[in-house]
Amino acid sequence: MQSTLEYQNGLHAAIIMDGNGRWARARGLPRTAGHRAGVAALQRVCEAAPACGVGTLSVFAFSSDNWRRPAGEVSALMGLLRHYLRTEVARLAENDTRLTVIGRRDRLPDGLEGEIAAAEARTMSGRRLHVRVAIDYSARDAMLRAVTACVLEHVSKSLPSGLTRGWGPLLRKRTCATRVRDMEQDDESRRIHPAPGIELTREALARLITGEGDPAHCDVDLLIRSGGEKRLSDFLLWECAYAELFFTDRMWPDFGGEDLAAAVNDFRQRERRFGALEHVPQKGEPLLRTRTCANEGIEQDDDSKKSHSALGKQARPPPVPSAA
Repeated sequence: MQSTLEYQNGLHAAIIMDGNGRWARARGLPRTAGHRAGVAALQRVCEAAPACGVGTLSVFAFSSDNWRRPAGEVSALMGLLRHYLRTEVARLAENDTRLTVIGRRDRLPDGLEGEIAAAEARTMSGRRLHVRVAIDYSARDAMLRAVTACVLEHVSKSLPSGLTRGWGPLLRKRTCATRVRDMEQDDESRRIHPAPGIELTREALARLITGEGDPAHCDVDLLIRSGGEKRLSDFLLWECAYAELFFTDRMWPDFGGEDLAAAVNDFRQRERRFGALEHVPQKGEPLLRTRTCANEGIEQDDDSKKSHSALGKQARPPPVPSAA
């Protein structure tokens, strides 16, 4: 049974797809075989996501730091991305799924940027699920570019026309060296003042960081990391400010719908207070809190339940001692 929720009303789940190389090494296979198996895992998760109440799925496919990997592996990863775009876009469109790519595009191999744009245009009307694939992505760089863009816009408006031509590198240097370090925040208005005359709200900065018209839709509810590691690795740092974290030892190529079900069902057991003393109801919560992946036809197998049970218990915060 498929979810009828539009992605704006569903959970935003983000996944750090880790463990491809170790999965391949354990089987005596080249790392590229692990990456190919990882693509199949992504397909399974995309098919299962709507039934779990997930409306937006952001996945970390290639970080800006991954350019440091051997040239052969990088080339293979880019080839897999190109193959995915050419073979999966039709299926995504048929399944009412929207695809977007976040991250830099200027360093991608020739022709790939155009293929990404074509895939995004073809799936733009998808409403059942929004899949966001992070390629050449760094959350720190995204925040730096957002602040730099804000300051450059202010400086360009404050100078006479024509004087800013060719000053880009100098202004960027001043942005990092002198202006950003003087940031002051007004707790009452939550406006940030990087320098006199510059006023920036959280909402405006979020739009610059995420590239979305409505940044509220980009706030991550649940961050999942496969492969046993427990770190964020520079992924969606702004968007994950209040995300619930779920770590599993399952290697990404073995990850499937039942593993997503385990993570989402664990998420629904948690109480989200967002700094308040009591639970804060969220948009669409009555529907989401009563839905389970199991009653949508996604059952968790025994191995999945055992694999995640201990991790789920560790993820819950200890009770707060009484003030008395």
